[in-house]
Amino acid sequence: MKVLNIILIGLVVLIHIYIVYLEMFIWTSNKTIKAFGLKDKQFALETKIMAANQGLYNGFVAAGLLWSLIASKTDVALFFLIFVTIAGIYGAYSTKQIRILYIQSVPAILGIISILL
Repeated sequence: MKVLNIILIGLVVLIHIYIVYLEMFIWTSNKTIKAFGLKDKQFALETKIMAANQGLYNGFVAAGLLWSLIASKTDVALFFLIFVTIAGIYGAYSTKQIRILYIQSVPAILGIISILL
């Protein structure tokens, strides 16, 4: 696997580990409320379990990408990077927060391009 692939996949892994942290461990904090543009603390409390479930799925994505790095499997990396790209596009569309596209999809797309070139 090329160094650029490793760097870009590693970046996506780090982003998703951070998302896991936000969604599973500090969902009701002011930092997370601001980061996700949540309505208020009450809304965060009401959605805490749902957010933790989302965090768990993000953890699976990070684990899959980490596995692709350890096993040097570009096909596995492509599989998970495509999921991240789709999730970022849908997240940006469904929440009307374009920054999701830049935070999630753009690094994944760059990783896909790097692998395919």
